[in-house]
Amino acid sequence: MDYFIIVVTTLAGLLFHAWLFVRFRQWIDRDLALSLAGNDPAKRAFMLERLDQARREKVKRRDLQQWLEQAEKRYDAA
Repeated sequence: MDYFIIVVTTLAGLLFHAWLFVRFRQWIDRDLALSLAGNDPAKRAFMLERLDQARREKVKRRDLQQWLEQAEKRYDAA
């Protein structure tokens, strides 16, 4: 019974840490998009939509900042 408790708590801890890791990455990506948008509410909504699009298109994380910056330039040009 002791081993069962150890296994269950270890797995729960690992799952919790994995969940936190994923959430932190999502928050960092969201903060990046919002920081590029500044204080303009329309631009903030646009950048969050582009972030969702980047996730759907599976843009690699290392390329995300450049991808969002290009989206920002397209917004500014329009």
